[in-house]
Amino acid sequence: MRWIANNWLGRVGALLQGLIAPSKEASVTTLHEIRSEMLAALGDVAEKHFPLVQLRVTYASDIDDFWYLRGDVMAAIASLRGEAVAKEKLLQISTMFIGLVPHNLTNKFPVRLS
Repeated sequence: MRWIANNWLGRVGALLQGLIAPSKEASVTTLHEIRSEMLAALGDVAEKHFPLVQLRVTYASDIDDFWYLRGDVMAAIASLRGEAVAKEKLLQISTMFIGLVPHNLTNKFPVRLS
């Protein structure tokens, strides 16, 4: 019976391991790069059409804020430039989060080798 409990705990632990945030904290430089990339993707017209999204990106303070803003940024880009462009921009932005958010959130994005 003991092996069943250990096996079950091992499986639960493996599932939860992907939910635990990595120990590596995002540096201020990394946050600035992500902010700059998001604002560049939104473009100049975002200030007129999506001022709230632009303000939220401008004043985001941690990696989690930026991670959850990706959907708003994609929706804004899609309405301005189309869904295909929005998906491409979001993929570029999302790869910047590799190693900064839990692995299970970024495992579907290709890793940059440059």
